[in-house]
Amino acid sequence: MPFTVQSDSPPLREDSAGALRVGDSRVLLELVIRAFQDGATPEAIVQRYPTLALPDVYAVITYYLRHRSDVEDYLGRREAKAAEVRRRIESQQGDLSDIRARLLVQRPPRG
Repeated sequence: MPFTVQSDSPPLREDSAGALRVGDSRVLLELVIRAFQDGATPEAIVQRYPTLALPDVYAVITYYLRHRSDVEDYLGRREAKAAEVRRRIESQQGDLSDIRARLLVQRPPRG
């Protein structure tokens, strides 16, 4: 029986917000890649995110290693979007630096 080589696409799916999720889980691609970059093995990543399937993690890491620039571009866009959301939230909240002081003043003394 001959061996057939198959080319599988990575187990990634785009959610409604444009984020890439791994396999059937809700785990973001960036979480898996950052964990791998920090030295985590695929097995350790699955332990950290138990909804992931080990073959999916291996496949995503393989895809990353073969398409590093594309994945890094995606990760950069996600980080830029997160920074923009953070800036927007912070601008709407105003200055929060005095909240701790006000809360400590209102707290009843321990006795």
